[in-house]
Amino acid sequence: MKNSDSHQSMTQHKADIFAFDRLSVVQPFWTGFDTAANHAGLDDNVFLHAGPAFSSVESICKPILNSAAVGAVFEGIADNLDQAINMLMAGEIELRPAQDYGVVTPLAGVVTPHMPLHYVYDGNHGRTVCLTPINGGNGAAMRLGQCSDAAVAHMRWINGPVLDCLAAGLGEGLELIPFASAGLAEGDDCHGRTIAATQFLVNEIDSRSKGGIANEEVRAFLNQSPSMFLNLWMAASKCIMMAATGIDGSSMITAMGSNGVDVGLQVAGLPGLWFTAPAAPPNGHITDGLDETRKLGAIGDSAVVEALGLGAMNITHSPEQMKALGNFLPADFADRITALRGCEHFDFTVAKPPIGITARSVHDYGAAMVIALGIIDSKGELGRIGGGIFDPPMAAFNSALSALEDAK
Repeated sequence: MKNSDSHQSMTQHKADIFAFDRLSVVQPFWTGFDTAANHAGLDDNVFLHAGPAFSSVESICKPILNSAAVGAVFEGIADNLDQAINMLMAGEIELRPAQDYGVVTPLAGVVTPHMPLHYVYDGNHGRTVCLTPINGGNGAAMRLGQCSDAAVAHMRWINGPVLDCLAAGLGEGLELIPFASAGLAEGDDCHGRTIAATQFLVNEIDSRSKGGIANEEVRAFLNQSPSMFLNLWMAASKCIMMAATGIDGSSMITAMGSNGVDVGLQVAGLPGLWFTAPAAPPNGHITDGLDETRKLGAIGDSAVVEALGLGAMNITHSPEQMKALGNFLPADFADRITALRGCEHFDFTVAKPPIGITARSVHDYGAAMVIALGIIDSKGELGRIGGGIFDPPMAAFNSALSALEDAK
C-alpha cells in the first residue's frame, strides 16, 4: 500500500540521515573543461553511455550505437560512419556506463575519451567531481542518436567555437545552485524546462566575456538553445548525490539512468553496484503517424535530476511542464513528490525544493520517483519523436534494499 507519510523513513534511518547531511552542503561549481581520458584514464577505444551496462554488443540500442559511431569519427579512430559501426560490432570499441566514471550524458549521447567536458566539482569539500558534455542544443545533436555526417560536423562545432566562447566567459568558475534556484523560481523544473536558468547562465557568460560573446553564430545558438543549462545541472545533481557514496547501510540514491534497454540505480551503501530492471518507453505523445514501436525504452542519465528530487519531482511548481506532461503523470504523482523527497539544501535560497531520495522511501511508499524524458526513435532515424513520463519499476529499488540487508 502506498503511504503518503512514508517520507519519515529516511529521517528514521541513521545512515540515510548521515547521507542527507552530506548532500545538503555540497556546492557544485563549474570551473572549466576536462576529458574523460585525462580525468578518469579512459582508454582511446572506450566510450561512455547513459545508464547501466549493456549485456552484450548485440543488445546495444540503435541510437546509442549511432552516437558511438559519430563519436568514433569525431575521435579519428574511424574514417567514416560505416567503418565505425563495424568496429563497434566487432568489439574494437567498448561501451561502458558513464556514471561509473563520474560522468553523466543525456539521452543517447556518447562520451568519447578526448571530448571536452564540463568539469563540475564540490567547492565546499572537494570530495566529488562530475563531468558532462556541452549540450548540443537544437539540430543534429549527438544525444538524439542519429548516424549522420551532420551529427559529426555539429559535434566538431560544439567542441570548437561554442567551447571557446564558454571557456572565455567562465572566468574563475560559477556555482550552479544559484542558477538552478533562480530558474526554479521562474517556472523551470531543472530538467524538462531550464529556460530561465539557461538565460541567466548565458547572460553571466556574456557579462564575463571581454566585449561580450563576440561570435554572433555562437551567441544566436546559445540564445536559441533553452536547455544549455541542463547538462551542467545533470553534473551538479550527480555531484551532490555522489557525496553520500560509501556510507554503510545508506539507501540514498547516488546513480540513476537508462540505456534504452534497462534502467539502473546505485545506492550510497553499495558503491559501484547497479541494480537494474527493464526500461519501458516513457508514457507520452509521439509524432503523429508514428507507430508506438518507434518509442525507445527510457534512456539518459538525466534521471539523476529526478533522483535528486527536481525535474518531474518538482513539476507542480512548473506550470508549463504541467501543461505539457500533466496528462501522462500517474494519478498519485503529487503524493510521491511529498513522500519521497528529503529536506532542503542550504544553498537554495530563491526556490527551496526538498532534495534527496532513498530506496527506503521508495520501498515504503510503494512507487518510485516520476521522471520526465524525451522519447527517442528506436530505429535511430528520426531522433527525438516526443516526450513523456517514465515510471521506473520497483524491482530495481527492491533489489538494492535486499542487497543492503544482505551486506549487514
